[in-house]
Amino acid sequence: MMPLIGNLSDRYGRKALLTFPITISIIPLATLAYSRSTEFFYAYYILRTLTAMLSEGSTNCLALAYVADNISESKRTSAFGILAGVGSAAFVFGTLAARFLSTALAFQVAAVLSMVAAVYMRVFLKDKLSETGHLLAQPILKQIVSNDDEVGDGESCVLTNKVAFKAFPSVGDLVSLLRTSVTFSQAAIVTFFNSLAEGGLQAAMMYYLKARFQFSKNQYADLMLIVGLAGMLSQLVLMPLLAPFVAEQKLLSLGLLVGCANTVVLSVAWSNWVPYATAVFTVVVVLVTPCLRSIASKQVGSSEQGKAQGCLSGIGSIGSIISPLLFSPLTAMFLSEKPPFDFPGFSILCIGFMTMIAFIQSLMITADHHHHQIPTHKIDCSDRLEASSCDHLR
Repeated sequence: MMPLIGNLSDRYGRKALLTFPITISIIPLATLAYSRSTEFFYAYYILRTLTAMLSEGSTNCLALAYVADNISESKRTSAFGILAGVGSAAFVFGTLAARFLSTALAFQVAAVLSMVAAVYMRVFLKDKLSETGHLLAQPILKQIVSNDDEVGDGESCVLTNKVAFKAFPSVGDLVSLLRTSVTFSQAAIVTFFNSLAEGGLQAAMMYYLKARFQFSKNQYADLMLIVGLAGMLSQLVLMPLLAPFVAEQKLLSLGLLVGCANTVVLSVAWSNWVPYATAVFTVVVVLVTPCLRSIASKQVGSSEQGKAQGCLSGIGSIGSIISPLLFSPLTAMFLSEKPPFDFPGFSILCIGFMTMIAFIQSLMITADHHHHQIPTHKIDCSDRLEASSCDHLR
């Protein structure tokens, strides 16, 4: 869904495409805000699953594309870092609020805040102006070929459907996007293995800490809070300071190398204070995602930011889906009473190998900031079409 939504936002504007996922994400929260009975609990899960197909990740993807639309390339890395820092700050304050609010009130506050976000976006967010001074947004169901064109009614209908259909990217379109730029394809590979590692760490870490050091859910929540605070400060303060002087490729490689070191230390943790101490690595690790997004954004033109960010988000989602399938069984195996060999943190070490692969790939990324036009499929016009009509369709 991410490449589709990103591609449509390139055609119809970020604001139009942001409205739908932000609005439907209110529905599951409002369900539990109304009641937490068994029936509403299952209704929440069904609605959450359905709405997540469109809203999960799309808001962040479109926000990144919006930033790329309005920020110059020289400042884009810092801007992506600040955007990620705001997200980390929201995570920190949300975690703190959940510790002090009652369960029922927490869902009500969440529903109200999601409504505020939707209203704020509709009122204050402005789509970028095109070179002609008009907004990029256009009606999604706009008729492409008007009745006044010098084309027969039947031909007009068929060709209109062809043009409209090409607004939706096929697998071939995504492959063409990856083949357009070597740098973009390398960033996509790094994104996949980094997402594989991050998803695996999230899937395995809680069980590992509980089995190894008898961590409670409150201790785990405290650890998440420390990690969130470190990430917030790094992205809001450190990233804008470093970005103007250090190339984003170097920051990316540094973040991945430190992330690899983090997982290796966790895999051999000898005391319950070690996970808290390794939280300091987060200061550098959180630089990875903004750097990847910035590198990808500089490989395409201003009219293709949504497609590029959507493609990267989709690849990251694939890694996040695969990782629990790989690392959860591995974690359970080595935390069982009869493991293959005595190494409780073996699954964490394997996650570190995924980060190492991403690090090695990041070293191959070059500072290529040339805009590559993403190939599109051509439309064959019959000999009976007038030249002006054919140009209009293209």
